[in-house]
Amino acid sequence: MYDYFRRLARTGAAYQVGEALAKGVAVILLPVYTRHLTTRDYGTADLLLTLVILVSIVIRLGLVEAFVRFYFDDAAPAARERLTKAATGVVLAVTTLVAALAAALAGPLSELVLGFRDTTLMLITVLGLWSFTNLEMTYAVLRVDERAGTFLRASLVNVALTIGLSVWLVVFEDEGARGLLLGNFAASTAVLLGLLWVLRARIGLPHRIERLHLPALLRFGLPTVPAEVSVFALNIVDRLYLYRVESAGAAGLYSLAVKLATVVILVTRAFQYAWPPLAYSIRDDTEARRFYALVATYYVVFTGLVVAALTLLGRWALRLLTTPEFHGAFEAMPWVALGWALYGLFLVLVVMAGRAKVTTRNFPAAAVGLVVNVVLLVVLVPPLGIAGAGLALCGAYVVMLAVMFALTRRLFAVDFEWGRLLHAVAVLSAVTVAGELLLPTSGADGLLARTGALLSIPVLLLLTRFPSAGETARARAWFAARRSRV
Repeated sequence: MYDYFRRLARTGAAYQVGEALAKGVAVILLPVYTRHLTTRDYGTADLLLTLVILVSIVIRLGLVEAFVRFYFDDAAPAARERLTKAATGVVLAVTTLVAALAAALAGPLSELVLGFRDTTLMLITVLGLWSFTNLEMTYAVLRVDERAGTFLRASLVNVALTIGLSVWLVVFEDEGARGLLLGNFAASTAVLLGLLWVLRARIGLPHRIERLHLPALLRFGLPTVPAEVSVFALNIVDRLYLYRVESAGAAGLYSLAVKLATVVILVTRAFQYAWPPLAYSIRDDTEARRFYALVATYYVVFTGLVVAALTLLGRWALRLLTTPEFHGAFEAMPWVALGWALYGLFLVLVVMAGRAKVTTRNFPAAAVGLVVNVVLLVVLVPPLGIAGAGLALCGAYVVMLAVMFALTRRLFAVDFEWGRLLHAVAVLSAVTVAGELLLPTSGADGLLARTGALLSIPVLLLLTRFPSAGETARARAWFAARRSRV
């Protein structure tokens, strides 16, 4: 059982090293960027970056998700090769067609999305849409083969190119939002072209795709599109609402809160990449049920600690990394972090339904969550500002989880460890809320007191006997083995 955890940690870490480095450097460069970008620039760039991901979900037709699910059904290399070519070829064809159409309408599209005309900015966004979508497909090929080394090298090259181009365009060329976007998307395009060459034997040419696998792929994948769109729309509705109803500056502050919630986002992204291939590869249903329950428990503990850290110590990070104009981003940061953590739990339920090859249940849960998010934005943003947007995100994910659990629990029954889940949530919430309300919010004394509160959480979990007897014994054996090697 615990070998699966090692695989999950190893592949998840490999898939996110590049992004972790990119986000880490981006955070370190915030003092530079926030001196050369206005909150409006930052809000505009982040809105378009998020829009690219949203549209990408639609135009890849659910084929990335379907490909990962069906890849493990047939172990024959020839069958897997045909499946790979079908998925990659269709995604390449559809994205190229959509990108050509969007480029022709770049001016009107910029007015529709941003409220002003900037054809160049929209053309850069269209390039990003094409490269990002196909990069996701090629990354999926590497993931199912667990080619973590190739994935890591591609990610690191992407990071290096993105940082170099972005700094040059934003700082030295003073290109503002255009520079930030072009630095990201030009780098992604270069890496994509390299991977298309490396995987050339496995990339399907659009006019030579075997139709054998397409019906099954589309039957599984297409129903996931509305659900994925609805889920990801939670990440753009808040920015778009703030951008068009409040101000571009408010959207910029909210975007910075997301940027500084990087740690929990990285954990969730690593989980999103590594979890489905591993979960689907477990053949025995009984073993899979036990593992799914255990993953949910420790995911809550780990991400809960990250959310607690951002809540208790986030103010100091903002003061260190940004100018005073951006300090207001903290109002949304804890809620954004919590929302992303809840998204990871939603992925556990999605995989449960996917294991049963049922994807039609995802959309109702996601649609209800989106409606709740919109209603909460209208209700909470006017009195609470960007904090209201963060609260709306969390409320939407809580409702989505409840609906998704009700719809999928009989498809693939998993006995979640409800007692331990409640135990972990109680300890994490009590310490975090008490620390936020009672401890100083500035100065060295506040920093030390809040750090102490954060460190007390794992101690309290141990003292209240959160680990099972088997886990405690396994941990002791592991430490004893390590001591004997020293």
